[in-house]
Amino acid sequence: MEKAIQILIVIHASFGGIALIGGLISMVAKKGGVIHKKSGLVFYYSMILCGLSAMIVAVLPKHESPFLFAVGIFSLYFVLTGNRALNFKRKKTDLIIDKFISIIMIITGVLMIILPVLLTDSLNIILTVFAIVGIMFSVRDLILFKNPERLKKGWLKLHLGKMIGGYISATTAFVVVNNFFPSFYGWFVPGIIGSFIIAYWMRKLNKTKTVIKIQN
Repeated sequence: MEKAIQILIVIHASFGGIALIGGLISMVAKKGGVIHKKSGLVFYYSMILCGLSAMIVAVLPKHESPFLFAVGIFSLYFVLTGNRALNFKRKKTDLIIDKFISIIMIITGVLMIILPVLLTDSLNIILTVFAIVGIMFSVRDLILFKNPERLKKGWLKLHLGKMIGGYISATTAFVVVNNFFPSFYGWFVPGIIGSFIIAYWMRKLNKTKTVIKIQN
């Protein structure tokens, strides 16, 4: 059993590394181009395999880790919803799966806050911050799902924002495992930097839309 677990850990680390490379290429490549799409798919599937393998390891004997399992769900939430945002540009989209993913993230987020308190009588700061972020994004998703027109117009922002969020998760894991920052700072530094990157792209998209409206 232990040998199988070690293989899973290697698989997890390997696909995590591939996701970091694929995601970086996708971010710097021309949006909508062949390189962007192909590297984006590499990032997406690598993150899925990385997250799933982490969750499997987290429930196996002598490696049980509710923390790792919750972080796995958190990471998968961003890449799954980021990829599914591509469907929102269509006129009609079945949102059952999307609503299910958001609800799972909300439930997971609540458990991420409550369980540490119940089990250890203390609040886990890292899990709480991740939980709040996940819940906020999921609630926003559910609100957007009630407005198909707004959802269609905002599909690109959702796609970029969520995919970058997934990349932040991968980068955070890499930073923490390699102890690039002391104490718990490594859990938050990538997120802080990533939030500026997301803000940059959101502003760029807003400017592009403004130019298009003026030209029309």
